[in-house]
Amino acid sequence: MSGAVDIEKRLDALEKDVAHYKRLYLEALERCRKLELGLFSSKSEHLPASDSQLALSVLGMMLDGKAKRDLEAALTDATDEQKIPEHTRRKPTGRKPIADDLPRVEIKILPPEVEQHGLDAFEKIGEEISETIERRPASLVIARVIRPKFVRKDRARHAATEVLIGEVPELPIPRGLAGPGMLADTIVKRWQDHIPLNRMEDIYAREGLDLARSTICGWHFELKDLVQPLIAAMREDAFKQPYICTDSTGVLVQDKDKCRTGHFWVLVAPARHVLFEYTANHSATAVDDVLAGYKGYIVADAHVVYDHLYKSGEIVEVNCWAHCRRYFFKALTSDPERARVALDAIGALFRIERTLADSPRKKKEAIRQKRSKPIVSSFYSWCDAEASKVLDSTPISDGIRYARNQRVGLSRFLEDGRLPIHNNMSELALRREAVGRKNWLFVGNDEGGAVNAAFTSLLASCALHEIEPWSYLRDLFCLLPQWPEHRVLELAPVEWSVTRERDDVRVLLDANRFRQLTLDRG
Repeated sequence: MSGAVDIEKRLDALEKDVAHYKRLYLEALERCRKLELGLFSSKSEHLPASDSQLALSVLGMMLDGKAKRDLEAALTDATDEQKIPEHTRRKPTGRKPIADDLPRVEIKILPPEVEQHGLDAFEKIGEEISETIERRPASLVIARVIRPKFVRKDRARHAATEVLIGEVPELPIPRGLAGPGMLADTIVKRWQDHIPLNRMEDIYAREGLDLARSTICGWHFELKDLVQPLIAAMREDAFKQPYICTDSTGVLVQDKDKCRTGHFWVLVAPARHVLFEYTANHSATAVDDVLAGYKGYIVADAHVVYDHLYKSGEIVEVNCWAHCRRYFFKALTSDPERARVALDAIGALFRIERTLADSPRKKKEAIRQKRSKPIVSSFYSWCDAEASKVLDSTPISDGIRYARNQRVGLSRFLEDGRLPIHNNMSELALRREAVGRKNWLFVGNDEGGAVNAAFTSLLASCALHEIEPWSYLRDLFCLLPQWPEHRVLELAPVEWSVTRERDDVRVLLDANRFRQLTLDRG
């Protein structure tokens, strides 16, 4: 009897060992796939088109009659090539025409005979024109402000002698060394072009200006206070929108012994604003600070730091199908059949969304109910059926578990046509900070992180509305010191195309003496 018990225990131990080593094997396969992907392959998460119908047919086999018919009808609509536009490049590649607004200098080349005998001896019958791009050194200019003093010649007739002198031109930083164009240049270099301060020192030195990095930092700290009312107004307007997309990423912060980790957060109010916030940590308290006062939909990942927001019902969770898709893409190597079933169901949802990109809310809701809802229902029926069949702690089990845990948030887009199916907007916006930290490596302190977030918000919002950032910041610094605070939202990038054309704004800009020196670029 005891021998049978021992054998049973040994079999149980062997089964556990087999499961353990199988898990290690699958993890090794996944790591090799990631290595190959990083070294040799594209990182885009796409499947070959030939695999789609096979995977979707497997999904359909698991359903009952009505559900199967609903899925087939939805997939027929979703794969209609006449309705689904292919992805197109945002910008054409190859040689592009030269912009008309760039300055041009004419170079006339005459034949030697014409130069020898003069133009009067020849009749011009036409000309050939070609254009060559050339580069001038960057230009710094010192604005030397001279304010003559005057007194009246007949001052003997007056009891008090009055000295007359022109007013000091207003600067973004009172009594500062830099004008609006120079300040805009340092900000664009630092947070648009991601040039570290030490390299900026070298760049300005080549142009003949010895400018310490501490001076540049001081300018940006003072300008942050100047633009803070504008950032606050943009934030208030963003919080009035029906939903906000958010995400976060870590950043190193200098400390006494070793660097610690701070976090940048992005808040995207689609078609309105892209806002960044900095916090010293990644916690529920930090989330409360970043989203203080907001009520509405939040499109975010399923991180635990957001969970407490949803308890009151004032903030509603919307999850990201692209994030869900990533789990199944990671499982392609270890469990390709199941992964393809999930990826093609999710891909069908994305193809439907591409047809609805410019559709009004009611139309989106109707089509999502007709075409997307059956796919979502079928996908979750498949997840429920497969959950007990997959090995724990494997990539495919992680994907199925994530999808089932976030079922409510992932299905939320079916209820409201305004909601997106993914959170890609915030992830793309957050790349700005990810690219930057590869260059400047860390922020000096928490205050520096806040300055970074303020100006990155303005630059990212300029990119959203296709506004040239240097000219915008230059004009913003000309206007902000005298602009009424209750109307400051008019200076945000979302309103700038209208604001800059107003007559009163043109008068203020034209009156700025320092701006006149930079109009060849504006």
